[in-house]
Amino acid sequence: MQPIAAGLLAAFVGFASSFVVVLQGLIAVGATRAQAASGLMALAIAMGLAGALLSLWRRQPISIAWSTPGAALLATSGAPDGGFPAAIGAFLVCGVLIVLAGLWKPLGRAVERIPAALANAMLAGVLLGLCLAPVRAMGSVPLLAAPMVLVWAAVFHWKRLYAVPAAVLVVAVTIGLQGIPAEIGSLWPAPVAVRPVFTLAAALGLGVPLFLVTMASQNIPGMAVLHLNGYRPPASPLFVTTGVFSLLAAPFGGHAVNLAAITAALCAGSDAHPNPARRYWAAVVAGLTYIVFGLLAGAATAFIAATPPILIEAVAGLALLGAFGSALLGFVSETNGREAAVVTFLVTASGQGFLGVSGAFWGLLAGGAMLALGSATRRASG
Repeated sequence: MQPIAAGLLAAFVGFASSFVVVLQGLIAVGATRAQAASGLMALAIAMGLAGALLSLWRRQPISIAWSTPGAALLATSGAPDGGFPAAIGAFLVCGVLIVLAGLWKPLGRAVERIPAALANAMLAGVLLGLCLAPVRAMGSVPLLAAPMVLVWAAVFHWKRLYAVPAAVLVVAVTIGLQGIPAEIGSLWPAPVAVRPVFTLAAALGLGVPLFLVTMASQNIPGMAVLHLNGYRPPASPLFVTTGVFSLLAAPFGGHAVNLAAITAALCAGSDAHPNPARRYWAAVVAGLTYIVFGLLAGAATAFIAATPPILIEAVAGLALLGAFGSALLGFVSETNGREAAVVTFLVTASGQGFLGVSGAFWGLLAGGAMLALGSATRRASG
């Protein structure tokens, strides 16, 4: 029963703590409510199947999750020219790049060679706006936001993993006490296929940054968690598999799936089973549970529709505070190239796009240019 309990806990924490971020991101890039529910369902089923299959194949606890930093990127990017079909095209570009990173080693090595300070600065810039949402919510709807924030803070100091699910529960109870709107639509999701539109602006502004944050913030840390717990599966087939499942989910609204990091520790650690050879069952159970949660995507989307948008952003911000803190520390603690990282952070956080391309791409480009200029100056003077 121990791996079953660990798997159920990992799936519950993984879904409840970030489904709001995913829905917020999909809606921000132009998805309708039905398309957002379809995307959430597609992601949950894709990561559930991928996690269960990889764990059974490798006999290791390989947990798969959706890209929460990627969803945060979507939430702060806005709808591209071409609307949600163009966003779907960018999702497919991201999936292809993830597959290539697994198959073509030079691309994988190039991603790993991106300075950690720049990658963290870009992620921190993406997350800043959402992480400020709880403060804005306290000013806009204090009677709704205060109970959520207080419960989150109290549970955080007791059991950190349960803090965001507890905040979501408080919001649900608060909205329920106010009365659920009569027209909330179907609670059961239906797959909604969207014909993709490929544009250069969406590929550069959404697809490439989504690929970079997914690799740098999820896939590479996910491998590190497995290594830390004594598991050393080859990275290439894992990246290829997550890329393929990302491609399968994209036409139905899913942005990306990848190796899990936080929930991976729940399945790969000693709490899942004393015998490391048996822990893979925890990841299998988590994967099957994600599939079941995917069938609840319609109810999750109805909950979002019944909740004030600022409150949803506040919950998403609370869910991302830990990631923001880690990313912030990751770039300010680096003395080499700190100015370039600050430039990346500021350009990304500004949200200012150029030529239809979002700020995340330009932030990374500006930081990289600063680094290159500094290297060239040092070579010229040395």
